[in-house]
Amino acid sequence: MHYVSLIVEFLRGRPALVFWTAALTQAALWVFLPALFYSAPPGDVPDVLAIGHEFRLGSHLGPPLAFWLAELSFKIAGAFGVYLLAQVCVVIALWAVYALGRAIVGTRHAVLAVLLMTGVALFSVPTPDFGPSVLAMPLWALALLHYWRAVGEGSRGNWFMLAIELGLLLLTSYAGLILLVLLVAFSIINERARSAFKFAEPWIAILFVLFVLAPHLVWLHTSGGGIDTALGYLAAGGFAASAGARLLLSFVLAHFGLVLLVALASGWPRQRRERAPTIERKPADMFGRIYIYFFALMPLALAVLVALLMGRIAPLQKLAPLAVLSGLAIIVAAGDQVRIYRENIASFAWVGLLISPPVLVVLAILFLPWTYPTELRIAQPANDMGRFFAENFQRRTGQPLAFVAGDPRVASLVALGAPSRPSLILEGAPERSPWATPDEIRDKGAILVWPMTDIAGTPPADLKARFPDLVPEVPRVFARGVQGFLPLIRIGWAMIRPQTSPPAN
Repeated sequence: MHYVSLIVEFLRGRPALVFWTAALTQAALWVFLPALFYSAPPGDVPDVLAIGHEFRLGSHLGPPLAFWLAELSFKIAGAFGVYLLAQVCVVIALWAVYALGRAIVGTRHAVLAVLLMTGVALFSVPTPDFGPSVLAMPLWALALLHYWRAVGEGSRGNWFMLAIELGLLLLTSYAGLILLVLLVAFSIINERARSAFKFAEPWIAILFVLFVLAPHLVWLHTSGGGIDTALGYLAAGGFAASAGARLLLSFVLAHFGLVLLVALASGWPRQRRERAPTIERKPADMFGRIYIYFFALMPLALAVLVALLMGRIAPLQKLAPLAVLSGLAIIVAAGDQVRIYRENIASFAWVGLLISPPVLVVLAILFLPWTYPTELRIAQPANDMGRFFAENFQRRTGQPLAFVAGDPRVASLVALGAPSRPSLILEGAPERSPWATPDEIRDKGAILVWPMTDIAGTPPADLKARFPDLVPEVPRVFARGVQGFLPLIRIGWAMIRPQTSPPAN
């Protein structure tokens, strides 16, 4: 007698419950564990919050929407709010894939597609590092869902939802241009999609997208940067095979867990008479299969082409939006009957891929300093650093700290941890922080910080060149929450006193 695992029984009888359990469990892990154990936000989050704090219409990192939402979430609930926002984005992206899959391959196979996405590292490990790529995931997936409903199901009202999502996507990341180009191409080359443009709704949707983008397009024109610079680089750049190869390799490596799940569930190598439970569906029509294959494969192909022409992958390093249909494409290709061999082993592997990444990160924070001393950015004491420098500035000048400059990572942590939330001055590229003019810095003062490279705390040469009157203070030492065998964090610093400061208390 062949025994069927519990997860397979739930897939057959309660597929929606399996979806919500998987999606919400992953979200809870990546919200609460970072909120409890990270003493500093991961990756680019400090820079995202520093730019979002200024509420500009754009920056050197791209369109503004992700930065604005990150800052609003931080104001409401601190770092927990940013982590929660990131996982809300992931859950919405998974739901959109689930809804699209349910329309094309049925509910059970749609859940299988979402479960496979647990093996795509882009949807788990990098997600607490909230930024444009994380916010682009749900907008990308929702746009594909509503385009399908408008074209594949003939529901013309979905054109307006698509317009909103495309507008927000292009206000989030310039990578959204890839999806926009592919939607236009699909609408031209596919007869069924082309016939949808006989009605007024898609043309009204195009006008609405332009309306949503108008403020940012004005900013691009007046600033002379952003996408204009990127397109200029594209025109002047040469063909670079290495950039495209790196992008393709990164994408493949991010799908290692998905490949592992597929290999285990397929039972390869297996005996001829080996039995397996079957998850069946009604046959998917040809248009649905073409739609999934096109939007699963072509975004990566177009991204690789852009990387080849530009000679770099910087604008496309965040690959998560390109992979939203990877699991669904595998399920469509698997056929109308999906047999799950060795379901117990596959189930344990899936649970391991779900739980092990956040748990390993926490174990690294707790035990790595005692075993293999290495610097973890998420273990740096951001609040202690920000509080110390803000209090010193307030005590000496009688004014709240308004500006922080110096080493990009240290300065961004101080700007984030200081109670007054000072503005970050991006060193080496003053045009990237137009909110901090030299006159404002002289009037309001600033704190300059840098990691110590010698006992005296000598400032870096470029910082000294920009602020020739800089006088270093006694260096400050900070301890981590889990210090272990790591050396203490030593920060050199200096103060620019405001020219119109009142007497200090």
